[in-house]
Amino acid sequence: MKCVNHYGGYLCLPKTAQIIVNNEQPQQETPAAEGVGAATNAAVTSSTGTGGVAASGMAASGAVPGGGFVASAAAEVQTGRNNFVIRRNPADPQRIPSNPSHRIQCATGYEQSEHNVCQDIDECTAGTHNCRADQVCINLRGSFTCQCPPGYQKRGEQCVDIDECTIPPYCHQRCVNTPGSFYCQCSPGFQLAANNYTCVDINECDASNQCAQQCYNILGSFICQCNQGYELSSDRLNCEDIDECRTSSYLCQYQCVNEPGKFSCMCPQGYQVVRSRTCQDINECETTNECREDEMCWNYHGGFRCYPRNPCQDPYVLTSENRCVCPVSNALCRELPQSIVHKYMSIRSDRSVPSDIFQIQATTIYPNTINTFRIKSGNENREFYLRQTSPVSAMLVLVKSLSGPREYIVDLEMLTVNSMGTFRTSSVLRLTIIVGPFSF
Repeated sequence: MKCVNHYGGYLCLPKTAQIIVNNEQPQQETPAAEGVGAATNAAVTSSTGTGGVAASGMAASGAVPGGGFVASAAAEVQTGRNNFVIRRNPADPQRIPSNPSHRIQCATGYEQSEHNVCQDIDECTAGTHNCRADQVCINLRGSFTCQCPPGYQKRGEQCVDIDECTIPPYCHQRCVNTPGSFYCQCSPGFQLAANNYTCVDINECDASNQCAQQCYNILGSFICQCNQGYELSSDRLNCEDIDECRTSSYLCQYQCVNEPGKFSCMCPQGYQVVRSRTCQDINECETTNECREDEMCWNYHGGFRCYPRNPCQDPYVLTSENRCVCPVSNALCRELPQSIVHKYMSIRSDRSVPSDIFQIQATTIYPNTINTFRIKSGNENREFYLRQTSPVSAMLVLVKSLSGPREYIVDLEMLTVNSMGTFRTSSVLRLTIIVGPFSF
């Protein structure tokens, strides 16, 4: 439907309806054929008052006094007090008169159509508007208006861009203003969600894991970590082997061997690794004894040595294990020690000094005797000192640090005399000291 204004009111008519202005009283149309006479009489009636009479039927062609015109068609015709003749279905446009004297007067912003009705003028399409180049023309009924494009606002006579980024909350993280619009951006480590507003964290460990070994996702970023024995390189992505052997000289007791991601300890020949780092002496006398049957095996720190089972030399004879006695019946024994006892011991290289290393004690105690102790031989460089600890015992003290491998044979003598000075005897403890090659 369309709305048609008239004096004192308005009409709602179909869009195809036509309006014919009639300034005089309508007259009865002349029948065009006998077959429609009855219909003609019912189609149009005259009115002498202000009221109108409506009739429906088949109307014949004819002219309405005062310049009006009714086309022949099946129609409903209504004549009102304002002398409008309204037709509900369109007339044949070819039969509309073109007499200029019968043209209707249209309001400003409207023009007469070819169907002799007033229709709106689209100034925006016709180009008769006066909108600026930066404005958009919007057609209205009978007029037009100039508006700014979306994303712009009117300031004076100009359209200026609206900075949407100054009107929160448009974007979750970053807002980028553009002419007439805007868009959202996310900080590094985030990505724009489907709503183009929210920023969600990117799990770099799943999307593009750049870490050489271990990757840990954090909000907006990620960090790389290395397995034990490795450290991050300068690019914070790759892992480099840690040379543990360079970090400390105390990791291994003997030698540190660096390996990818770890290290291991080695020990010299004669030792074995215990507890991953410590070197322990191997007792070759229990594992690989290579001594002959007439020899005894003596283990020391880092190796072993074979010594004669009978260390006695003439005129001494073996009386018990490692004990040699010079018989009194032998004249050669008068100026020799009565007995020589062979003992063996091993010490580590570079042992701290002073250090008590061996105790000597009398096995036979005679009444009314005095015992004195001394180092008889083997102490030319004064590495040892013998300190008497009791009337019948003394302690051998190491006073100089020894480095191995080396062997020292030290004779410790105990001299026994009676209080009258009529009895004198001596015995020797021959101590073989083997210094190992290492301090462990």
